[in-house]
Amino acid sequence: MARVLVGVTGGIAAYKACELVRLLVKDGHDVTPVLTPDAERFVASHTFEALARKEAARDLYPHLADADLLVIAPLSANTLAKLAHGLADNVLTQAALAVRGPVLVAPAMNVRMWEHPATQENLRLLVDRGVHVIGPEEGELAEGEHGPGRMSEPEAILARCLELLGADGPLRGKRVLVSAGGTREPLDAVRFVGNRSSGKMGVAVAREARRRGGRVTLVASNLAVQPPEDVEVVQAPSAADLAREVLARDHADVVVMAAAVADYRPTEPASGKRQKGAEKWTVDLEPTKDVLAVLGRRRRNGQVLVGFAADEGEEGLLRARAKLANKGGNLFVYNDVSRSDIGFESDWNEVVLITQAGERVVSRRSKEDCAVAILDEVEALLRGA
Repeated sequence: MARVLVGVTGGIAAYKACELVRLLVKDGHDVTPVLTPDAERFVASHTFEALARKEAARDLYPHLADADLLVIAPLSANTLAKLAHGLADNVLTQAALAVRGPVLVAPAMNVRMWEHPATQENLRLLVDRGVHVIGPEEGELAEGEHGPGRMSEPEAILARCLELLGADGPLRGKRVLVSAGGTREPLDAVRFVGNRSSGKMGVAVAREARRRGGRVTLVASNLAVQPPEDVEVVQAPSAADLAREVLARDHADVVVMAAAVADYRPTEPASGKRQKGAEKWTVDLEPTKDVLAVLGRRRRNGQVLVGFAADEGEEGLLRARAKLANKGGNLFVYNDVSRSDIGFESDWNEVVLITQAGERVVSRRSKEDCAVAILDEVEALLRGA
């Protein structure tokens, strides 16, 4: 259970903070609402007290400074300016100066206020100091205008809170290396040989590892989705790039090779664009480096190495079992790419987790939930190392 301060400033989006408090309490955290005087013009403090099951803070008690996280949602332009310049004229801005844990803010304001240079400069000052920002989102605003300025949804803010609280999670202090996406091997200056991997599964694993406190590096190959915040992102467009970046970081405590790495690449890619003609274009392919096999040979005691096997049917599962023995990994994640309802480009997956101790089927679920199952297995392997 973490101690979370939920700051609420004046604005119509203050009603969304009620749901955020409810979600944090439901997740088992000790939540203290901290309202500015203007916030109470929109939602009464008694509402937050009932949801948090404790009174809202009215003085800067020591426990405010000892909180594990301060999240301010919504953050008005006025309080944003105060935080940027260190003003402390109410209990929330005092807490922001005194709190020792991370600070997350969810701005919400009129689009013209948000885009004003003064607001953007104030935001830059906060970011430079290490304050975490989520949103604002684009959409219809209270005044009837449209544009960026809507507060992020409480569920998204909760997820971000949990990532930040993960600094004390079960992977605290562990270095976690995750590859994600699909490599592209150049045919010429504009064409490539690639695959359908979006990177959703690997990104979900990286996000879950960060939520659990891991120091995560994501080696990204042409992602179709945004990488998580608060992880180091290293771009690796081709198989050779991925091999170089991964092997340079093979000292990680956990290595999860979720990327779909090309098995072959063109032997002699053209330096410019090949012009279309009537003649056939025959391409000679050569094998790429088997990065997972190299990692397996280098794997040290206590290190967990996770491979992914995207294959088809029962024969594919047999090949995945063989890879566990041949590649030197601790865990293989098999998913059946012959199915159209899971796997490549989908938000859903169904996998088989294969270890020396046995196998576990993770039935069809979101890739985020699959990532939870995979990291649960990783933690079990770390405990048994």
